[in-house]
Amino acid sequence: MKIALLTTDNREHYGDHAHPQPYFGTAPEALLQGFVALPEVEVHIISCLQKPVPSPEKIAPNIFFHSLVVPKIGWMRTFYQGCIRATRKKLREIQPDIVHGQGSERDCALAAAFSGFSNVVTIHGNMQAIADIYGQGLGSFHWLAAKLETVALKKTGGVFCNSAYTESLVASRAKKIWRVPNALRTEFFAPIPQKTPGAKPIILNIGVIEPRKQQVELLAVARRLHERGLKFELQFIGKQTVGNAYSNTFAEQVMAAEKSGYVRQLGLLATAQIIAAMDTAHALVHFPTEEAFGLVTAEALARGLKYFGSAVGGGVEIASGVPGVELFPAHDFGALEIALANWLQQGCPAPANAAQIMRQRYHPEVIARRHVEIYQEVLRR
Repeated sequence: MKIALLTTDNREHYGDHAHPQPYFGTAPEALLQGFVALPEVEVHIISCLQKPVPSPEKIAPNIFFHSLVVPKIGWMRTFYQGCIRATRKKLREIQPDIVHGQGSERDCALAAAFSGFSNVVTIHGNMQAIADIYGQGLGSFHWLAAKLETVALKKTGGVFCNSAYTESLVASRAKKIWRVPNALRTEFFAPIPQKTPGAKPIILNIGVIEPRKQQVELLAVARRLHERGLKFELQFIGKQTVGNAYSNTFAEQVMAAEKSGYVRQLGLLATAQIIAAMDTAHALVHFPTEEAFGLVTAEALARGLKYFGSAVGGGVEIASGVPGVELFPAHDFGALEIALANWLQQGCPAPANAAQIMRQRYHPEVIARRHVEIYQEVLRR
């Protein structure tokens, strides 16, 4: 089977055009790791960029890479017409059996839907929900992305939804839906080292610093626990955007908490550094108000961490059936505080079998094989 995978090359997303290798979002990257293990498939990755970049012809024996340069005028200001046309031209050369658009944030879903080939789309972050959350009106990026998302969903042959929450948001706009979770990257299934006995309990929070992730509110919980005399360190990992009111408030409060010794801000880390941080930590607290899947939830459980989270989005499904997971309403910080205090006072017990359950559900090869089954279903139709 020949598969064309349309996804964003993060060299374009981050303006990193000098980087010699393409790199992708965590979910597409994990899926590609699964495809590598399936020699019966031939995968062609297509990514549009605004500048020429050095790129390899192949990134694995059965995975080819195609970088397409599209001038700025061909992007959102023309509803991605330049990206759609460049992609269609390349697809006519490749002649894939199926085209898979990864994400509706940019051009990928639209380019798949208008490819002229049998096609499907994966929703990673629902743009309509994000536009509603940020309240951005007529003509804004998120407003327009939501409108284009709807166009793609109505035209494509079917939509991969990574959770029941995502499914509920797109069901009325799609012809066919499959619920398929995101895969975890293989690095998260490496052997887990033993924790240092007697070490101070470390609680992680991983994600971009923003109101939707509620890090300022988590700082208040940590402050109250510290004032009760409980010993721990809350570590924040993730990008912090400078200049907005929420980020400024977070920065001020983190500085004060770091001086008191119960908080530490680690900033943006590479994957290997995140895994190392998880392997020295004891728990993850992840408390968003909205989330499509919650990949960090599955990653933390795969590394054997205790999990405290909000009962929203895909996190509910990820946590289902996993011993020791504790979920709460997204604004119930009182209940979260009580649960964290109890866990700390009990000596920070680790969950049983969490890593094994994550391997069975989210290993890249498991998810890649499910993709191939769905592709075959689409082609039979």
